[in-house]
Amino acid sequence: MRPESVRTVACVGAGVIGGGWVAHFLARGFDVTAWDPAPDTEERLHRLVEVAWPALEQLGLAPGASLDRLTVAPTLAQAVGDADFVQESAPEVLELKLDLLADLDAAVADGVVIASSTSGYPMTQMQQRCATPERLVVGHPFNPPYLVPLVEVAGGERTARKKVEWAADFYRSVGKEVITLGAEVPGFVANRLQEALWREALHMVASGEASVAQIDLAITAGPGLRWAFMGPCLTFHLAGGEGGMAHMLDHFAPALASPWTRLAAPELTGELRQRMVDGTRQEAAGRSFAELVADRDRHLIAVMQALAAVRGAASGVTPTAASGVEAAGPGA
Repeated sequence: MRPESVRTVACVGAGVIGGGWVAHFLARGFDVTAWDPAPDTEERLHRLVEVAWPALEQLGLAPGASLDRLTVAPTLAQAVGDADFVQESAPEVLELKLDLLADLDAAVADGVVIASSTSGYPMTQMQQRCATPERLVVGHPFNPPYLVPLVEVAGGERTARKKVEWAADFYRSVGKEVITLGAEVPGFVANRLQEALWREALHMVASGEASVAQIDLAITAGPGLRWAFMGPCLTFHLAGGEGGMAHMLDHFAPALASPWTRLAAPELTGELRQRMVDGTRQEAAGRSFAELVADRDRHLIAVMQALAAVRGAASGVTPTAASGVEAAGPGA
């Protein structure tokens, strides 16, 4: 089956993540069957989806999208029996995952991809009890899955590469931004980046170097604004001016040895330097320094205006008065 031919999605596990997936798939026009062993699953899941629905309506629903296309099944087998794709979102307990994925593998039709929302376990570890492990992948979302577009897709040692690629294509077809990992990375990519920032924040609070409010403001009013549209690598590429990443690395390489963070910095070898230069050049996609600056500034102003509008609506203050950026031109 081609990814775009999927019609019915089964969501196993209906907590915050599983319920978020249910809302997302319903909004994309699928029939969704859900199962969770909790006795109050149906009431709780409908409540969660109804809370998410106004935001999904604001984003725009797919043709045929409806809350009425949700079915809460009484058994696991009934939930997944007719599924074209399965998203598992059970609690992060390894023994539970091992048994549940084995049960899913036995109940789901041959060839249908089974994806796990796990945020930490590698698929190699979770697929050990499955009879057909080649169709199991990780499809790791970010909360809430119905709004945040990122999904990290990875296979295990026994996963067929074509199933990883199929899952990545399917997620893209339902509006997700996908990172397809060539190898299993403990914690995946985004979680590792979040964790590094989180640990440094805890260090600063513990040592009295900064308060919780200062740390949050340092991100929301600083690099977080840029990270909404230009990640840290491309941001540092611009920090090198017209010389780009190469100049930035050569100029600031000594700072890697400075005690700015409790994490040990990798050695800036010639190979690492070249990978960073080549990677940012590819991401820049032929745009000159001036073009990248213009793109950055245009997006930055849009983000700032959007945030100001939301804050202004909450406080009764107009966006112009709240931010001072609305009157700025695109070249500011």
